Amino acid sequence: MQEQNDAPQRAPRAPTRLVAVKGMNDILPPESAQWEWLEETVRRLMARYAYRNIRTPIVEPTPLFVRSLGEVTDIVEKEMYSFVDHLNGEALTLRPEATAGVVRAAVEHSLLYEGGRRLYYMGPMFRHERPQRGRYRQFHQIGAEVLGFSGPEIDAEVILLATALWRELGLEGIRLEINTLGQPAERVAHRKALIEYFEAHQDLLDADARRRLHSNPLRILDTKNPDMQALVENAPKLTDFLGDASQRYFETLQQLLDSVGVSYRLNPRLVRGMDYYNLTVFEFVTDRLGAQGTVCGGGRYDGLIEQIGGKPAPAVGWALGVERILELLRECDRTPPPPSPDAYAIIPDGDDIPMGPVLGFLEGLRGSGVAVQMHAASGAQRGSMKSQFRRADASGALYALIFGPEELARGEVSVKTLRGEGAGSQFLLPLSDVASAAVRLKSRTLSE
Repeated sequence: MQEQNDAPQRAPRAPTRLVAVKGMNDILPPESAQWEWLEETVRRLMARYAYRNIRTPIVEPTPLFVRSLGEVTDIVEKEMYSFVDHLNGEALTLRPEATAGVVRAAVEHSLLYEGGRRLYYMGPMFRHERPQRGRYRQFHQIGAEVLGFSGPEIDAEVILLATALWRELGLEGIRLEINTLGQPAERVAHRKALIEYFEAHQDLLDADARRRLHSNPLRILDTKNPDMQALVENAPKLTDFLGDASQRYFETLQQLLDSVGVSYRLNPRLVRGMDYYNLTVFEFVTDRLGAQGTVCGGGRYDGLIEQIGGKPAPAVGWALGVERILELLRECDRTPPPPSPDAYAIIPDGDDIPMGPVLGFLEGLRGSGVAVQMHAASGAQRGSMKSQFRRADASGALYALIFGPEELARGEVSVKTLRGEGAGSQFLLPLSDVASAAVRLKSRTLSE
């Protein structure tokens, strides 16, 4: 006798809805169009300055960042996404910044064998930090790096490059702050003086400053703690430890910026977050984004190429945060309108519409440079003519292409002007002469 199972049968559980990792965001239309516009603006500007694009891997060996950024920096200590490759035991890291990878690529592929290089990059970076306004765990940077060229005039060029970008984007109110970190030996003497000074005032240090006191005291100068501002203001200044050569270098940079009308503020507390900087450091800041006002920063890093294994060579560069620039563009009402097609193809309801000629005509227009969006071609998605015209108008198109059965039988398409001069007027175009149809549509779109 078969044993009966009276236990109630449980309904299968619905799959858990999966969402993106916190701080790693999807970029969807129409917002993605703003990213494309910014990237294209950068590409055009970089070409005018003769910078060439470089693309490096997202995953790099962990020692690359430990060696370049500094073992006691916040990025290496707390923020890197690092893991061990289970196949070969190699320590790997999702890149938290791009400069080290660019330098690694230049060394590995002997890019400086025949002289210096001007390079730029775009792409995602990763830091395990608390997401906040304009700062995410996956964020995106655009950067410019000049490898193999020394001299303050190159520093001035990269600053001018960033300044030109603000002009191209129509952004105002971005201030330049500059400082010099001198050379390594000068920083060693300054570091010793800082440690002695802060040790004498340990009761005024917060927990973060005490942690950094002997490992990275220079970062204490960048504290945002209001209770420590007076202490930091009276700390030994690096400028008091600079030799004549470093002083002249910084003075020449200032003279060059003055000569081309670039305004700036000297900020002796500006230190940047990476260990590899020397001589010039700079930041572009704004008041429109709250306390996190830095939108672009960089400087000279003459020792990094040798540090990563190449022959000694100078270098300078900067990086900007794409999310922060886009947010600033929105704050300044400078974001471009979403792209719209030149024409919207309306397909009347019915099974007697021959779609072959329709598709062929639309492809011919697209091949001639006319942007065309086609409405759903069949079934319930096609909708009524009224609903299709609503979609056509919402798309921003200048024209509606109406493929009615009578027009198609005559080898024509009816064109209705949706906006601008002549809105509401209609005319016919022959399906057999796509080239002339495209010329007529383009002549109107180019004038809009």
